Amino acid sequence: MYNFEFVKPGTVAEAVSALAQEEAQALGGGQTLLPTMKARLAQMETLVSLNGISEMIGIRHEGGKLCIGGATTHGAVAADGSYPGLSSLAARIGDPAVRNRGTIGGSLANNDPSACYPAAALASGATIVTDKREIAADDYFKGMFETALEDGEIITEVRFPVPEASNYQKFVQPASRFALVGVFVAKFAEGVRVAVTGASSDGVFRWTEAEDALNRDFSASAVESLGVPAGDMIADLHGSAEYRAHLIKVLTGRAVSAAA
Repeated sequence: MYNFEFVKPGTVAEAVSALAQEEAQALGGGQTLLPTMKARLAQMETLVSLNGISEMIGIRHEGGKLCIGGATTHGAVAADGSYPGLSSLAARIGDPAVRNRGTIGGSLANNDPSACYPAAALASGATIVTDKREIAADDYFKGMFETALEDGEIITEVRFPVPEASNYQKFVQPASRFALVGVFVAKFAEGVRVAVTGASSDGVFRWTEAEDALNRDFSASAVESLGVPAGDMIADLHGSAEYRAHLIKVLTGRAVSAAA
């Protein structure tokens, strides 16, 4: 690991000021960034920790939404339980050490193509709140490791509408505990949303064909005749593009059955 300066601000304003420095990088739970730095694959002059900012930690209900501070850990989300599909998802991220250090804001800012939270945010129609603005999930995810965040912009909170029914199905890649494929299904009065992570070379995406079918018939049988094109799927030593495409349909059916 290269030498770096470490800053631990106490407020969002102080963090924004620290991140304005050249070569400064925000540090959430550090579950991705620190291993990258240890391998000397990244070099930052300054790390700005967001973990000590109390206004970014905690869970509350407001206006019918579940509002989660950006520095809230996976373990805290898992223990909350007021949005069962989301809590179940958080409980299966990594291992206990990861869940007690990793944060929801850090995960969404990194937008790993196999991370779990992006599927929950997209399927829920969540709003990502930063120190500058509010971004709808449909506008936030821009591709593999890419988001709408600008340099130095901090995720301070994530606001989740709570659906009538939801479920997350995850086919785990055993070595990393990331999702080889993950599918989050959320049923709202206005309609069903289905988001897929781990499968596409473009990152998390909504499976709109399944949404249309499930809006007509919210049952696993509604997606049995559907298929996902394998052309845009990830292919690696863990699974072919065709395998991932097949898993999407299987896991969507399981998620619908579990939610119903």
